Amino acid sequence: MDTTLSIPTTGPRLSHTEITNMASTYSHEWRAVCDKFNNAQDLSEVESRKDPENDPFRSKYKARELLREIYCSLKNFDVGENESVNDEVDQRPTEQPVDGGMEESFGRGHCGDSPAGSRAAKLGAVEYYLGVNHVETEELSAGEEHLMNCMTLLEKCSISPENVSLFIQVRNQLGILWAGRDEIEKAQGFLETAEAMYIRYMKEDGQPPMDLTEFFVAEEEALPQQERTKRFEMAYTHTLYYLAQVYKNLEQYEKAGGYCHSTLQRQLEFNQFIPLEWAINAATLSQYYITKTLYMEGRHCLSAASVIAGLAGEVPSEAAAQESEAEAEKRDQLRQKRAEIARCWIKYCLNLLQDAKKLLEDNIGELDMDRQAELRATRLKEEEEKERGRKSAVLFGSSDTFDSICGLEEKVSCVFPVDFEEARSIFLVGQTYVNQAKEYFEMDGHVTDHIEILQDHSALFKALAFFEEDLERRCKMHKRRVDMMEPICKDLNAQYYLLVCRQLQFELAETYYEMMDLKLAVANKQDDLDAHTVKKFNHLCSSSTKFYQMFLDSVRSPEGKWPEKLEDEVLRPALVAKFRVARLHSRLISSSKTVQLENLNRALECYNFVVQYCKDNPEAKSAIETELELSEEMVSLLPLKINRIQANLASSN
Repeated sequence: MDTTLSIPTTGPRLSHTEITNMASTYSHEWRAVCDKFNNAQDLSEVESRKDPENDPFRSKYKARELLREIYCSLKNFDVGENESVNDEVDQRPTEQPVDGGMEESFGRGHCGDSPAGSRAAKLGAVEYYLGVNHVETEELSAGEEHLMNCMTLLEKCSISPENVSLFIQVRNQLGILWAGRDEIEKAQGFLETAEAMYIRYMKEDGQPPMDLTEFFVAEEEALPQQERTKRFEMAYTHTLYYLAQVYKNLEQYEKAGGYCHSTLQRQLEFNQFIPLEWAINAATLSQYYITKTLYMEGRHCLSAASVIAGLAGEVPSEAAAQESEAEAEKRDQLRQKRAEIARCWIKYCLNLLQDAKKLLEDNIGELDMDRQAELRATRLKEEEEKERGRKSAVLFGSSDTFDSICGLEEKVSCVFPVDFEEARSIFLVGQTYVNQAKEYFEMDGHVTDHIEILQDHSALFKALAFFEEDLERRCKMHKRRVDMMEPICKDLNAQYYLLVCRQLQFELAETYYEMMDLKLAVANKQDDLDAHTVKKFNHLCSSSTKFYQMFLDSVRSPEGKWPEKLEDEVLRPALVAKFRVARLHSRLISSSKTVQLENLNRALECYNFVVQYCKDNPEAKSAIETELELSEEMVSLLPLKINRIQANLASSN
């Protein structure tokens, strides 16, 4: 930063007294400028928080006037004999291009620490603050104009420690502005240039640069090197954060995830984070990694989220919350955010089990022993190689938190389980987080969230059951699912929670259906079926039919009529339900030929419905290809069976 007076070297010589007076005048004027800037900053950042609701931008407008006065004062300062006051200002860009002009900013134009370069940067800084001010008062076009004026002024300067922070931050602001207008590619251009400028500056220079506020302070008030570094790194962290949002909007999800991860790493590294906010962002990032089956990274994000959330402090007691509104708010926020992180842990455990199931199941959904042996043999070697390659790139934490994060990671696996014991250890971790999440998301006040957690708990049992070889124990796991969902389904008002009711009805129907299949598999191993086994089997069939029918009834109109055309979201579920009801009726065991005939006729009616609906609506065929093929087959076969029973009944009479 240069605040010295430039003395002409030609023309009339000035006396020592005249030079002293000029320097004194300049110093006084510069102090006035610095004071105005400090006042403007105070108005914008402190006083504006106290503005009344009916005049929310009062302090911002006052700050704007001070910035305008500073701008006029700067224009009137001399910069040297051969430099016109208007050389660097009052140039307006004729269009707003996508930014990409980094090359010309290195090594060209005024040197950053020259009088002309310093003055252009100061004027640019004022334009920057005016731009931000207008954006904050929702005057976006004016804000854009000032920010572009800043860009124009900087075009005449080469990047240096005096101005590099301004080069980057003005592009950050323009990136935010264009992203807010859904002009994502323009935002991308500004932000990618800001990123490239940071990288090149750090490679070619690297010394802690001046902060924007230092353009308007006396030399003795300059920031220490450490503070300069912190502020510069924060500006770059913001660049990465905004780029993460841009890439997400451009559906470049892998890039977005990488930039989000880098942002979180840097926030911890430079201690620039709010614990709960950071923890939620890390937990959210874990869900992206889970969708990519990157469970080591997902686990690391969640472990870090849990540890960092703990830095927000202890949850105030109920007694403290009743005595203080602030304590009540803190209690609610801490409990909610930690419950949300617990829900992300549930998803981690559930997806790990479900993805393992996909790898290990055969074409009928049972555990494939050959695949199990192959996975067991290759898993350890592959995971060791992956961990060595990925670990260094994903670690979060400082010296204070690193051990805690690693300790939490060790409590749950990040590799696919291959047997029941491994699956059970993951299940138990997930179940622990289910209980934590339910403590906050109670049925009273959080109906939808509470039910979603129950559904995840049910899905954990379902995934675990796949690994259980004992059919009776597997059936008991499904019974646990029924026990947790059936009471909720009965009590829930379908008028207000139609979608949730449908989900529960269908899941209960499927669960009873799976239990029926398991009981049938057990029965097939017996020589003779006793009355108790038959009764239990028929009960499971009837229960499954009941809930499928409840689901189907929910699709009907208030008058009870079936729609001519099913909506897309219920098309497959409704036709699958009809198909399953048909199978269930045909599976019921009865010694009475008359009852057998009734059941088979009901089954035929449901099969016919599926076939006829697909004839009337050919576009539905692709949604249920397998079920339609079996239904067509049963429509041909069942009448023969029905005729035989009818013939037997007739002959017996």
